[in-house]
Amino acid sequence: MIEKIKNTLKKRWGGNCGYAEVLRVGLPLVVSMASVTVILFTDRLFLSHYSLDAIAAALPAGLVHLTIMLTLTGLCAYSSVFIAQYTGAGQKEKVGLALWQGIWIGLICSTLFTLCYFIADIIFSFGDHSQNIKMLEIAYFRILCLGATPFLLNAVLGGFYAGRGITKPVLWANLLAAFINIPLDYILIFGKFGFPELGVEGAALASVAGALAGTIFFIFLIFTKENEELFKVLSNYKFNAELIKKILRYGTPSGINLFLELFSVTWFVFIVGQLGKLELAATNIAFSINSLVFVPMLGLNMAAATLVGQSMGRNKPDEAERATENTLHLAFAYMLPVAMFMLLAPEFLLGLFKPKDMDMVLFNNLLATGKILLAFIAVYSLVDACNLVYFGALKGAGDTMFFMILMSCSATLLIIGLELAKRFGFAELNVYWSIFTVYVFLLAFLSRKRFLSKKWQNIRLITSEKK
Repeated sequence: MIEKIKNTLKKRWGGNCGYAEVLRVGLPLVVSMASVTVILFTDRLFLSHYSLDAIAAALPAGLVHLTIMLTLTGLCAYSSVFIAQYTGAGQKEKVGLALWQGIWIGLICSTLFTLCYFIADIIFSFGDHSQNIKMLEIAYFRILCLGATPFLLNAVLGGFYAGRGITKPVLWANLLAAFINIPLDYILIFGKFGFPELGVEGAALASVAGALAGTIFFIFLIFTKENEELFKVLSNYKFNAELIKKILRYGTPSGINLFLELFSVTWFVFIVGQLGKLELAATNIAFSINSLVFVPMLGLNMAAATLVGQSMGRNKPDEAERATENTLHLAFAYMLPVAMFMLLAPEFLLGLFKPKDMDMVLFNNLLATGKILLAFIAVYSLVDACNLVYFGALKGAGDTMFFMILMSCSATLLIIGLELAKRFGFAELNVYWSIFTVYVFLLAFLSRKRFLSKKWQNIRLITSEKK
């Protein structure tokens, strides 16, 4: 029995798309996204110690920003899937072309995102939160809108490396962003070393500064003579109508899919916020802790997209299946201990977020509520691994239309479920979180069913070239 297990692991480890290759591509991305987690976690941690209103405002505003950002990122950064498939097909000279189409789309998208500055008041009026929290949400969101360009460009520029399976530069860029962001968070939120005390505005400014540092790093790293010779990153800068159309065709459903996913969470947070400040703060803190699980897993999502994209570029769907299955195994290996830690040490995790202006009686109520919410997260985070890996795999294959339809239906069902609970007198925190957990399970079931159908294997994003 032991020998059989050893042989199975040995077979799984080696070869194309084995555990070793998934880790080679995915581990730097996981660590990279972990650095993003540290940035988000630090933002929430500092703001929770700044004031209860600050932490109550940061997550709704951050979620609205992230919803729009990931929607546009799903569109412009889809160029990385083409980079992966061109790499798998051995068409290196088209890598620079795909990169530049992503850059042009990213610049247009960032301009549109900046215009959201002028409708921030309208957006946050839907939350029905207190006037003070609403003003903090608007201030936080507007600064992030003005800094949209580096966030979007980083997603595109990082795709130049991630799409080719070279992921360490993405790690270094995100570590640099964290190195800039974290100390600036402390300095600007609390007003240290002669700087003004800016609260939530300081957190937003620190985030933009970190992203800008990453953009500058990528520019100096990518646009070199060596990369020009191999990938035409300097000469292939012109608009290519045919490739732009393809990126829009497959990237738009990908962006809408991300929008619907984040919109669902944002709607959920806004609905919970109507129950009261304590329920909103507990949910915000729970989701902040959830980011410790979710955001690093995006690294494996990106790894699955890269390996599947390269396999499909080589016209080897069997390798794409192997990559997806092995990535899923590693995702569960990560998720299980993290979920157990949430169940066994909720006081420690929740205690990190104790606001300085909250008395012990109120904090004990927050702690009791937070323990229940972490139990929900521990349960659904295990099946969320399926969502992240299968979403990445089908994205790499170009099967984005299916997930747009899936997310449209699932998000609609979630919103209807929340509204029905509210209308029929079940507006309680545990009921809302139960509905959200069912929503995650439904996504996992349907995403796995789609992958096993193998319909994605018939999609072709690029044209093969005989050498």
